[in-house]
Amino acid sequence: MKTLYIECNMGAAGDMLMSALYELLEDKEGFLNTMNSLGLPGVHLEAASAVTSGISGTHMKVTVHGEEEDEHLHHHEHDHDHDHEHEHHHDHDHCHDHEHEHHHEHDHDHHHDHDHDHEHHHHHHATPGHIAHLIDHLPLPEEVKTHAKAVYDAIAQAEAKAHGCPVGEVHYHEVGALDAVADVAGVCYALYLLRPDKIVVSPIHVGSGTVKCAHGIMPVPAPATAALLAGVPTYGGEIKGELCTPTGAALLAHFAQSFGSMPVLNVEKVGYGVGTRQFEQANCVRAFWGESQEGSNGEIVELVCNIDDMTGEALAFAGEQLLAAGALDVYSVPGTMKKGRPGHVLTVLCDAGKERELAQAVLRHTTTNGLRVRRCEKYFLTPGSKTVDTPWGTVRVKTAEGFGISHAKPEYEDAAALARANGLPLAVVLEEVKKGL
Repeated sequence: MKTLYIECNMGAAGDMLMSALYELLEDKEGFLNTMNSLGLPGVHLEAASAVTSGISGTHMKVTVHGEEEDEHLHHHEHDHDHDHEHEHHHDHDHCHDHEHEHHHEHDHDHHHDHDHDHEHHHHHHATPGHIAHLIDHLPLPEEVKTHAKAVYDAIAQAEAKAHGCPVGEVHYHEVGALDAVADVAGVCYALYLLRPDKIVVSPIHVGSGTVKCAHGIMPVPAPATAALLAGVPTYGGEIKGELCTPTGAALLAHFAQSFGSMPVLNVEKVGYGVGTRQFEQANCVRAFWGESQEGSNGEIVELVCNIDDMTGEALAFAGEQLLAAGALDVYSVPGTMKKGRPGHVLTVLCDAGKERELAQAVLRHTTTNGLRVRRCEKYFLTPGSKTVDTPWGTVRVKTAEGFGISHAKPEYEDAAALARANGLPLAVVLEEVKKGL
């Protein structure tokens, strides 16, 4: 099983993740050529050699109109002695009704001249809708664009929650947004090319302390980053500053199938994505690529109980409530209980982290006084989606891949809608979709 392990001992940002994955690719030049032909205004990627604590790696230099944006330097007022942050490429985003001045004084070596020809780019903003439109029109596979939009949706939701505004009012600084779109698309495209069967991520070092921004002093991790990493193993450590950006957090949370220590792995390659700041320890994201033992690629919990004193309607209602509470699946099978009474064996499937919550929900919504817990390993194919064009319109297709296996299933409602609208048998539409898979 091809396994990717991402080590985040110094946090993560989109450019560092892309750099580490870039080092694992066979056709590095092809990757860069594709990324530099996306048509993003003024955006250019260059894979630069970099060294951190004596370790050589890659720093993916993303420039917009010739400038390399720094998330902290662009958005935060760094008039303090924070020499220990990464150079990142993603803004902390804000809502339209938040006052935000862009006249930063950069008292550092990375001074930007705001009187250059592209000054206007620093003052334009992009909404989540603009970003989705931009991603939709990138010349990349649909699967890549679907993942990229999902990552940006997560960021927008987290920023809206952090700033207490509707998602539609979140806005991104235009230059930072273009830079971040390149990073997000680059990571999604690199993973598309690598096609790992399993992605495991280490606990994430988020940094500690505070960082100054236009609104005042912000705690580390930033509120949006903290929201994105809910349920993800993280730690602070002694290093002051923001080590994990919202974009890095969103990418890791989206793609990781599990978090923990490195699995047993026959390592074939190691990629080093290097940050530009110097620390006492190596400032990089490491990506390990290799073959792991064929085995399960996840864990699931079964909650099981016997019920012989609930009506069918009451049991159905309980199932609805359990699904609403986060169960992955709820089903029952007939059984013969004590004294020959007919009943049902109720099974609830859930993630390990939801075990206690769902167990209490079973006790609350059913008449059982107890239940059994089974922790099981599971094999699963990684879900995805794409679209197929037919003579009558577009049909979404659910995909699932892993272990050298791939499944594809057209969305019934899409196919049925086209069949109804065009007076066609459903089988004709499905056959046309099949041709496009």
